[in-house]
Amino acid sequence: MQETMIGQEYRAPGRFVDSNSPQVIAFAGAASAGATEATDAMLRLYSAVRDEILYDAYVDWTDPNAFRASSVLAAKRGFCVGKACLLAASARVLGVPSRLGFADVRNHMTSPRLYERMKTDVFRWHAYCELQLSGKWVKATPAFNASLCERLGVKPLEFDGWTDSLFQPFDNAGRKHMEYVVDRGTFADVPFETILADFRAHYAALSAEDRLAGDFQSEAVAASQGAINEVAGSTDRYEF
Repeated sequence: MQETMIGQEYRAPGRFVDSNSPQVIAFAGAASAGATEATDAMLRLYSAVRDEILYDAYVDWTDPNAFRASSVLAAKRGFCVGKACLLAASARVLGVPSRLGFADVRNHMTSPRLYERMKTDVFRWHAYCELQLSGKWVKATPAFNASLCERLGVKPLEFDGWTDSLFQPFDNAGRKHMEYVVDRGTFADVPFETILADFRAHYAALSAEDRLAGDFQSEAVAASQGAINEVAGSTDRYEF
């Protein structure tokens, strides 16, 4: 790998990928303890971010802390951007270059209340993390914790450190789960102002003072179970 070809911005702390946070440094060290080399360390970190930080779509998207690695770590929950930031920041702590990737996705893992506010199942600026391992950039998506996936009947997304790990197209019942719609490219840090402006333009109801709160995971599981029950009682295929 040509070290000089990887920009310093993918190694240095950022406003949101705050790899200089003492808490992030401690987390990265603890999660990667016992690793024998970089890929092994990143597999351990991926699992820790995916499963120890619960996915929560009911975060306040107008609050910068919802996007910041150290804040997401402290809260032990976050949405896709914050969790990708934590993985990216933890990688930089260990000397592994990282960057954030963004895309618009059609996400069938949602709750009725969130869908009602958004009026769409297209999630703009969905985030994943890219890691420089074995001389190439590899995509890793730690958004959905394994316990949530299991409750939803979706196989947890694995990462082997060599091949891209982006999303599960179908759940265990064969229903559509997620599909990528628009690729927005990669960034060294979160383009917060751009994302916030886009969210306000397309998800105005989510910026209201009476923002969504509650147990997103339980609501999503209940909605998914309802879809399964409807499939069982119908000859038509149900798409959730």
